[in-house]
Amino acid sequence: MDPLLLVGLFVILFAVFTVLKAVRIVPQARARNVERLGRYNRTLKPGLNFVIPYIDRVYPMIDLREQVVTFRPQPVITEDNLVVEIDNVLYFQVTDPRAAAYEIANYLQAIEQLTVTTMRNVIGAMDLEKTLTSRDSINSQLRGVLDEATGKWGIRVNRVEVKAIDPPKTIKDAMEKQMRAERDKRAAILNAEGQRQSQILTAEGDKQSSILRAEGQRTAAILQAEGQSRAIDQVFQAVHRNDPDPQLLAYQYLQMLPQLAASPGNTFWVIPSEVTSALQGVSKAFTEALPRSAATRDEMPENSAADEEVARASEAAAEAVADAQDHDSPNGPRQLTQGVQDPSEAFPDLEKEHQER
Repeated sequence: MDPLLLVGLFVILFAVFTVLKAVRIVPQARARNVERLGRYNRTLKPGLNFVIPYIDRVYPMIDLREQVVTFRPQPVITEDNLVVEIDNVLYFQVTDPRAAAYEIANYLQAIEQLTVTTMRNVIGAMDLEKTLTSRDSINSQLRGVLDEATGKWGIRVNRVEVKAIDPPKTIKDAMEKQMRAERDKRAAILNAEGQRQSQILTAEGDKQSSILRAEGQRTAAILQAEGQSRAIDQVFQAVHRNDPDPQLLAYQYLQMLPQLAASPGNTFWVIPSEVTSALQGVSKAFTEALPRSAATRDEMPENSAADEEVARASEAAAEAVADAQDHDSPNGPRQLTQGVQDPSEAFPDLEKEHQER
């Protein structure tokens, strides 16, 4: 084979290889650092870039997008000397490819170690209960420290999240018992509050019901009193308007005697002294109201009319006594005042008047 042809082929291949090394295509949201003769020269932007072959050295691409890094759980000691394992999630973004490449050898490892040390400092100032309830505070403190430390590395820490906090198993059991006790306590308090509210509402309802019932009874009593007052007034006016005589009142008095003796709780009843006057008034009323005819006056003696009146009064008194005896109680018969059993003895005035006549 001709040596000149081989040299020509070698030159052509070298030229093609040189052209390929002189052209660099960088994707979007990526960056590549370029060193010329061992010194930083520039950073290639996304798109088509040209470099000097064999003089410029192009480093691997650096991702400029936001990245998520999860670190393995780290043991941390709290203020009350309890060991807990905390798992973190870190969100960061490279803002300066030159600083990320030349200010720190391995920025991922540096961020991880800085996160662990900062987290231990923050958790060491808190007890377990505060650690479990202060995740937002822990996240903000970690982010502030990390963002300040990684700023000179060309990295911006956007967010730090505590993924999990795992206390020891014994502590978990104690926390579960405590939580159950707290829930039972809240349930008992809510039950007591419900009963208290129920009793208050019931008492309020009873109070309102009693007030309304009392108002209703008062209104009914007032109306009943007004009705009785009107009835008495009408009776009183009717009595005075008709102008009754003493004989009518005496007759009404005698009609009330059986009702006085009819009560089942009475063991004796008293005939007041006014009964004699009432009987005399009745006898006079009958005497005056029923005059005898001429034939009767001729046939009957003078004292027969008086005898008849006395007999009628005696019969009325005997009927009153019989009505009282019909309602005798088991304790014994009702007794007349001073043991009077004979109508003539109960009404001496009538007997005396009869003898005089």
